[in-house]
Amino acid sequence: MEERKKRIILIGRSAAGKTTLCQRINHEDLTYHKTQTVQVINQTMIDTPGEYLERRYFRGALMVTAADADVIVFVQDATEDGTMFPPAYNSQFAKPALGVVTKCDIATPEQVERAKQYLRMAGANQMFVTSSVSGEGVDELLRFLGYL
Repeated sequence: MEERKKRIILIGRSAAGKTTLCQRINHEDLTYHKTQTVQVINQTMIDTPGEYLERRYFRGALMVTAADADVIVFVQDATEDGTMFPPAYNSQFAKPALGVVTKCDIATPEQVERAKQYLRMAGANQMFVTSSVSGEGVDELLRFLGYL
């Protein structure tokens, strides 16, 4: 019997790269569009609007939506100063949480390290540094999730 791919939920700030990462994973053209609602892609990825993390009163919706996921994926833009993830944010989900640093192709090594620190503080126990544009780090993430 074939093992089912892990279903992931991508959580991060607006413009962190969640939708672009989904497009890269699905071998789609990379086109920016603002995610307005929760979107389930190929039954394996749950893409969420950044506002769900940015606005505290929407965070409950993330917890409800995450019930359908196997793995929580915190997405942090390497070029962003600061983070929206509270410390130990993973503890609200009772599921494995991993961190994905995006935009490593345009970030300095210091920015990438800072993004990893933010994700570690949020409770991500596994880290992937990626660029959806260049593809860097994406295959490692996909292998970990059982998509390759």
